[in-house]
Amino acid sequence: MIPLHDRLPSGGLIDRDRRLRFFFNGKSYYGYEGDSLASALLANSVHLTGRSFKYHRPRGIQGYGYEEPATLVQLEGLEDAANWPVTRVPLYEGLRARSINCWPGPAFDLGGVAQAFAQLLPAGFYYKTFMWPDWHLFEPLIRKAAGLGQAPTREAKDLHYESRHHHCDVLVIGAGPAGLMAAMTAGAAGADVLLVDDDLRVGGRLLSETAEIDGEPAEHWLKGVEDRLRAMPSVQYLPQATAWAYHDHNLIMVTERAPAAPHVFQRTWRVRAKEVVLASGAIERPLVFENNDRPGVMLASAARGYAKRYGVRAGGKAVFFANNDSAWRAAFELAAAGVTVASIVDIRADVTPDLAQQAHEKDIDVHLDSHVATALGHKHIRGVKIGSQGNKTLKQVDCDLLCVSGGWNPAVHLFSQSRGSLKYHPSLTSFVPDQTAQRVRVAGSANGTFDLASCLRDGMAAGLEAGRAAGFEAGSLPLPNSTEGFSYGIEPHWGPQDQDSAGKKAFVDVQNDVTVADLDLAVREGFGAVEHAKRYTTTGMGIDQGKTGNINAIGILSGITGTELDQVGTTTFRPPYVPIEFGAVVGARPGPEILVYRHTPMTQWHKDQGAEMYEAGARWRRPGYYPKDDETWLQAAIREAEAVRNRLGVYDGSPLGKYVIKGPDALKLLELVYTNDWANLKPQRGRYGLMLTDDGLILDDGVTFKLGDDHYLM
Repeated sequence: MIPLHDRLPSGGLIDRDRRLRFFFNGKSYYGYEGDSLASALLANSVHLTGRSFKYHRPRGIQGYGYEEPATLVQLEGLEDAANWPVTRVPLYEGLRARSINCWPGPAFDLGGVAQAFAQLLPAGFYYKTFMWPDWHLFEPLIRKAAGLGQAPTREAKDLHYESRHHHCDVLVIGAGPAGLMAAMTAGAAGADVLLVDDDLRVGGRLLSETAEIDGEPAEHWLKGVEDRLRAMPSVQYLPQATAWAYHDHNLIMVTERAPAAPHVFQRTWRVRAKEVVLASGAIERPLVFENNDRPGVMLASAARGYAKRYGVRAGGKAVFFANNDSAWRAAFELAAAGVTVASIVDIRADVTPDLAQQAHEKDIDVHLDSHVATALGHKHIRGVKIGSQGNKTLKQVDCDLLCVSGGWNPAVHLFSQSRGSLKYHPSLTSFVPDQTAQRVRVAGSANGTFDLASCLRDGMAAGLEAGRAAGFEAGSLPLPNSTEGFSYGIEPHWGPQDQDSAGKKAFVDVQNDVTVADLDLAVREGFGAVEHAKRYTTTGMGIDQGKTGNINAIGILSGITGTELDQVGTTTFRPPYVPIEFGAVVGARPGPEILVYRHTPMTQWHKDQGAEMYEAGARWRRPGYYPKDDETWLQAAIREAEAVRNRLGVYDGSPLGKYVIKGPDALKLLELVYTNDWANLKPQRGRYGLMLTDDGLILDDGVTFKLGDDHYLM
């Protein structure tokens, strides 16, 4: 068994008394209860974890949550599933996972030969290459090289999925500081609250950074809030539950991945909420420079999170590259955890004196008005080259960890799905929620509010408003006090500093292998509109759905086309927000089921007349035909049709929905809905109607009876 190398001697929210053995790419490792697969791999000094989608370049862990763009894994065994972000796989005893899109493995991948032909594989090459003689000829090869995992091969009988419908007064999405305050405030008012969060425990950002609330570590406040929420009978909390789709009329899809129910593998909730509070947080975005995809390049917040929450150092000697203040605080926390921070490189010419003073006290070299030109190394970073404005001489700094921060993007995906509009916020250099289209409120970092004190206040206000809108009045709860000194000075930085580097491998979308040069090519070939560029280059498509690369892509398109960012606009954030299994979407239990047939008041009469009963939609039992003597079904059907046409028939429409249509425009409505002519239908008669779609295909049918002038029963 391979020992742990990069586990810090203390700290973290893990149980060091519970050691768990797991397997990655066939090798045995161990971690602790509370680890994610990503933190356990980093603790075992496993940094090369996969290969890229298109070029098969070496890749490592870059993120901390669902924003992880570089390492997707295939889970094996009972939980066989593909394309899981390695950061969102909780560690358990016997877990088996392997890298995808590499053979025989990430250390030596035969697909890496694609890097030698990278110039022949620009954006959109597939649209031009696989046309002659027939694209079907290339289809098997394309499918084999799709770059993602394999569909599960497990037996369906081994897993049970479940669907559940739920109605509540207030749905709170996200259990960070803003979401917790919203849930607690609405719950205290007596509202029926459902709180959902995709993590194992409540806390959000407070689990991965050092903060104080009411003069104590944030962990103490979290424990008190969790106890209070559990004591509220009107509040229900779902951990490991991701809200992944926001539909009309406040219908939100939530998939619970570890429900507390025997034999249930996953449960999907279809939640109808009177009011919704989105407290989905924000996602740190990377910076774009040459070789920014190498193993060892990581988001600054991720490196801090692994140290704080898991007691893991992501590297021994770090360089930070940033354009904002939050990365400096991450550097200071990482230094306090025992990681050597060699340098902070900031594109800004000036920072606040407090930050500069702290860096000096911690003996950290500071390079202002500078940028990282390139990352050195192949299978793991070994250093960086730093350039300063107006100086072409590059300085090399050795390191095995490069922490990057290009600012924070509010997680607006669900808000956008709700048909809410977005606006560009210049001082945040990101898009934030603007006009709502449904009964929803956005709170905390998801609303562009990043400091802790404001998140707490924002969450309380959203909870009060949502509770009141749902019909509940409550007095204000005591507002927790946070003395966090927060500043978010930021200067936009979208891409390489010089034109020469734009043609090199500077990745805008790490997951889909999209470079600055690809976006430039898209514009030159007439695909400069943001939605066109997305499809031409695959930026923000697939599993990523724009979590990490979209804002940088929009900024680069802005620079290439000379258009302001708010005019470039955003792409569509489609559901699902995270990968969701088809079984969870359907929610059906596999295997045999006992289904009770539904009967109409005439079912027994039909049987008494010798009817052959058929199963109709929704498990109704309805007559097919009434054979006499030795009649075939066709002979019986013809006899019955003649009887109805010439004499009388009984129509049993009990299972069907019925509408009474009455009024002067009833005839116009019928002729709009159906293709038939209804003007010549006589009273006390019925007619079969056919509905077609706009392109002439059959949509539905029905029977309508004329009860009198301007009076019909459909």
